[in-house]
Amino acid sequence: MTDGRARRIARGALALFYAVAGVAHLLATDAMVRITPAWVPFPHAVVIATGLCELAGAAGLMTRRWRVAAGWSLALYAVCVFPANIKHAIHDLGSGTGLGLGYHGPRLLLQPLIVWWALWASGAIDWPLARRLAPRVRVP
Repeated sequence: MTDGRARRIARGALALFYAVAGVAHLLATDAMVRITPAWVPFPHAVVIATGLCELAGAAGLMTRRWRVAAGWSLALYAVCVFPANIKHAIHDLGSGTGLGLGYHGPRLLLQPLIVWWALWASGAIDWPLARRLAPRVRVP
């Protein structure tokens, strides 16, 4: 598989992931508000705004003009929502209701991968999959 094809697949999958998440934020707003940390002002409005941001990021990934900006934005977004993911895990695991460790463990551990995925799929970075342009020269 070529690098270009791999990125197109990764970009399409990521766009679908964020489109579904954006719709979920708009349709299940009250559930999302419950996992919003208490220090976030206007949680209902923030959840609506995050859903719209996810939809905009998904759309941006699919355009040449906005692809890299969308990648950086979605990477930053993944960092910003991490506290809500932690609160959600603490709530579910502490109460014994909701989703278990099989969901929350991978979700929390994979957050850095989601950040990288947004940057790589958008073309914002090549790391660590960049092809070497010139052969390495060994110094004796």
